[in-house]
Amino acid sequence: MTAPDAGRGIWDGEETRTFTGLPRDSFRILHVSTGNVCRSPITERLTRHALADRLGDPLWGGVVVESAGTWGHEGAPMEANAEAVLADFGADASGFTGRELLDEHVIMADLVLTATRDHRQQVISMGHSAGLRTFTLKEFTRLVKAIDPATLPPLEDGLVVRARALVRAAAALRGWLLAPTAEADEVFDPYGAPLTFFRSIGDEINEALDPVVTALTGVPARM
Repeated sequence: MTAPDAGRGIWDGEETRTFTGLPRDSFRILHVSTGNVCRSPITERLTRHALADRLGDPLWGGVVVESAGTWGHEGAPMEANAEAVLADFGADASGFTGRELLDEHVIMADLVLTATRDHRQQVISMGHSAGLRTFTLKEFTRLVKAIDPATLPPLEDGLVVRARALVRAAAALRGWLLAPTAEADEVFDPYGAPLTFFRSIGDEINEALDPVVTALTGVPARM
């Protein structure tokens, strides 16, 4: 069994922000970059890989992970170097096609993680009360590191409950824990760069994701 093709179902119009055919009690993570062929596909698939590794469940307790681009190459394949980076981590790159960021993606998302501050601002400018649930990836990591895991609901209460509490806690800290530099919350674009630079970006993304997935699941990475 594989995870559902997130974001490509039919919006059912109810306040619970679900697609028909998906569990009503779900938590949706949306990764956003520019073209949706490099950074956000890497982040999406590394997130899925980490969740499956920690929880051993292809549906990850109701968590749906997807991605899109502010100038998304609709229907385009992932960049070959991005696929190579995912292969380095043992993550699945198959079946990916690029998407342009749409209102429905933001409406559905419980957590939006962007590559840069500019992407974050573009998501927030779309409306849909996205401000409190939209962060750059590195910003969210920095905030999550400051949250005491003991203050989050235990995993026994459900991964969705824990994930929503984590987002609320991070949003509450945003004004108190500022980035040390303007570039600290950015993941730079490797588009057109050699594989060595893609790999450095992949390492950067993976390092940023680790504390986030640990906080979400309560399970540390395998050594």
